[in-house]
Amino acid sequence: MMLINGQRSDTISAADRGLAYGDGLFRTIELIAGQPRLWRWHYQRLAEDCRRLRLPCPDEALLLAELSACSAKLERAVAKVVITRGVGKRGYAMPGDAVSTRIVSAAAWGGYPASLAEDGVTVRVCELRLSQQPLLAGIKHLNRLENVLARSEWDDAAVFEGLLCDADGQVVEGTMSNVFYVRDGVLYTPALDRCGVAGALRAWVMEKASESGHAVSETRPALTELLDADEVFLCNSLIGVVPVAVMAQRRWADFPAARHWQRQLHAES
Repeated sequence: MMLINGQRSDTISAADRGLAYGDGLFRTIELIAGQPRLWRWHYQRLAEDCRRLRLPCPDEALLLAELSACSAKLERAVAKVVITRGVGKRGYAMPGDAVSTRIVSAAAWGGYPASLAEDGVTVRVCELRLSQQPLLAGIKHLNRLENVLARSEWDDAAVFEGLLCDADGQVVEGTMSNVFYVRDGVLYTPALDRCGVAGALRAWVMEKASESGHAVSETRPALTELLDADEVFLCNSLIGVVPVAVMAQRRWADFPAARHWQRQLHAES
């Protein structure tokens, strides 16, 4: 089911700036019986991204009601919230009278095999390099062409994810996930102040780690730092926490940090 500005529909104007310029943002959320998991962190990220793009942030209660309505017949669902600047005239200038477009949709949960979280996954390093734009860094904006092109680099079903580096060769994220790694008991994650997407689950891990007295260190790691790490894991709101078992010539068999965060995430549910 899809709601556009609160009305059941699946079409928007061809003049919508989200279509013309990628002028907008989105979030992808898991729903259980109509209730969004990690909602506080999703809404915080949504509100922050709206602020930075100078878009009006939808009312929280309104979004919750629409998410519930879209998933009413689904026990478990994946939902998407898209906010665009709405219909505007030609040209890049932000129209002062634009009315934003709000798209809320939900579909049946497709799921991921339990073996991914249990056994770990294989990742590759993408050839594509992320461009650096601090004004957009961290925002889940609608222009995801870099991710689309990076994901097109492989069709091997054995490879679960591709790592993306910036122009300096420093690891930033996966095509659809955030990255954490552990070295000597310290938890690290790539800084996202120049490029990349700051996911809700990444924010949750960082907050929970800080609350337990083990703050996460944000770094600019070279690929060798991940290959030398004691452990690497990926996360996003749909896959949860997934350990990396194979990366280039490196293999890992034990995932204590990933297991810890998997348990914490399960308890959060």
